[in-house]
Amino acid sequence: MDPVTNPYAPGAGQRPPELAGRDEQLRAFDVVLERIARGRSERSIVLTGLRGVGKTVLLNALRSSAVRANWGTGKFEARPDQRLRRPLAAAAHQAVRELGHPRGEDVDQVLGIIKSFAMRDAPSGAKLRERWQPGIDVPAVSGRADSGDIEIDLVELFTDIGGLAADVGKGIAVFIDEMQDLDPDDVSALCAACHEISQSGLPVIVVGAGLPHLPAVLSASKSYSERLFRYQRIDRLPREAADRALVGPAAEEGCEFTSEALEAMYDVTAGYPYFIQAYGKVVWDVAPVSPVTAEDIRVAAPEAESELAVGFFGSRYERATPAEREYLRAMAEAALVNASQTGPEPGGDGEAEAGPAAYLNGHELSAVPTSAVADVLGRKPQSLSPARDALIKKGLIYSGERGQIAFTVPHFGRYLRSQS
Repeated sequence: MDPVTNPYAPGAGQRPPELAGRDEQLRAFDVVLERIARGRSERSIVLTGLRGVGKTVLLNALRSSAVRANWGTGKFEARPDQRLRRPLAAAAHQAVRELGHPRGEDVDQVLGIIKSFAMRDAPSGAKLRERWQPGIDVPAVSGRADSGDIEIDLVELFTDIGGLAADVGKGIAVFIDEMQDLDPDDVSALCAACHEISQSGLPVIVVGAGLPHLPAVLSASKSYSERLFRYQRIDRLPREAADRALVGPAAEEGCEFTSEALEAMYDVTAGYPYFIQAYGKVVWDVAPVSPVTAEDIRVAAPEAESELAVGFFGSRYERATPAEREYLRAMAEAALVNASQTGPEPGGDGEAEAGPAAYLNGHELSAVPTSAVADVLGRKPQSLSPARDALIKKGLIYSGERGQIAFTVPHFGRYLRSQS
């Protein structure tokens, strides 16, 4: 079929043509927006899930909903090597500009506070030329959100931007991607600020997205974070939604899938949104005519898997050092041993491989004990701590509970075993 009209869009954070299976989250967020606009109390939101399940796409969709509701919004991606002040100040700046507050002097006052908050990022004693200058064309306002204590300053910042939004009957929403990468002190400050704002009833919420261990990161920072946020786990799509993600875009281009082709697609993608788009794009280019058949899926599978092996799996594997790669391969082996002893769940990652798309079949890799990884390598667990900690910082694995680890990427274990 014509590759120019190919409707599928695999990409990091790129919205698919059909955002299937996320209607519940979108409807719930619309309710949150309306409740806060009416002065009702609501919790901030945290989306969690593996790589490739569409967290960033959903985060962007929620932001679009806030924009349509005339809220002020700002977004940034957390990074392990960056503290909170600069990116949050930029997000707050954008949110205030979107509000369209009619009183310019009030807006300038808050923008000056945002600028002061951002400039406090410089170390004490830094010269003026060494201080970061945010692109805010008003003088910095001293004495507010610039104490140097990030927790105090963030509470004051949220209070001021929330007050500005309340003046015009709107709200402020700050969207944070890769939230698990925030510095521990910044996580603590963010929780404290959300807690304070929820008690004061100001129309400010934080919507974060991150890996499955993000709730544990928040809980370790503030014990009340379990009640502070509304947690939503974003997972692979059920069969009906996965079919819709394929059929809807194809139908707009005059193409159909046979029922056998849809079943074959679900077998190889396991309902993971990124895999659906990746396979869909290759199948479209390979299939000669409509309707797409199960045979077309079989023919396209090797090429799709090859692209995933390079772009989705391989690019992450290349970020690891030799010692870290050894640890990753041992994790994959330990998972297979564990599955053979306990019996895999149907379609689970520990299930015996079969077929050309074997490492894509089934569910995500279950957590394995760190001691099992050490056993595979014939070493003491303590000696492997540096490699494990480095892989966690790189976002390749996560620890949901003490002594357990798992891959952040679906079916990474199958990929690693296929490379050995």
